[in-house]
Amino acid sequence: MRAIATQAEALSDLDTVIAGRRSVRRFLPDPVPEAIIANMVRAASRAPSAHNRQPWRFHVVQDAPLKARLASAMGDKLQADRTKDGDDMAAIRQDVARSSARIIGAPVVVATCLTLEDMDAYPDDRRSHAEFLMAVQSTAMAAQILLLKAQSEGLGACWMCAPLFCAETVKNALSLPNSWQPQGLILLGWPAEPGRLRDRKPLAEIVTGIDVT
Repeated sequence: MRAIATQAEALSDLDTVIAGRRSVRRFLPDPVPEAIIANMVRAASRAPSAHNRQPWRFHVVQDAPLKARLASAMGDKLQADRTKDGDDMAAIRQDVARSSARIIGAPVVVATCLTLEDMDAYPDDRRSHAEFLMAVQSTAMAAQILLLKAQSEGLGACWMCAPLFCAETVKNALSLPNSWQPQGLILLGWPAEPGRLRDRKPLAEIVTGIDVT
């Protein structure tokens, strides 16, 4: 009976963690112990993956000058792209400043990447694309576990998918291996403010096959 009770408690704790997760963008300056970061990555590595190839890769950045270099490089790319779009320069500068401040202000930045090195290779585009998407899905599931583990540790976290628009920029700024494809940045730290609760679509809009009323 105790085993059943323990399992129920664990499930209840998981529900609490899931329900409590928010995107936090402002952090206290206090460092995050590396042991906690390592435990988070360890948990993320338990995610399911296509063929069990575990294509995720994580590069942890705590060094302030390196974070500043990353933010500057990404900001330059963002400004160049939006300038080509003909956007208002004041709005561009505001967007760049906001993005840079979030990266620089996070005590920890985890560059979340994928690699196709161990994935299957196919001679045709259709299956090659499917294999790539499987690596993307696998990496995203690992990132989600990392975010939930951060919540369980009392940390604030925010997922930034901006690297998808400037993968080479991120790779060069962080000197990542050529085979690593940046997918996102996870900003981590002790929260300076609670994240905002955002509305979720009703279940009836997102699921079919069961009665959710």
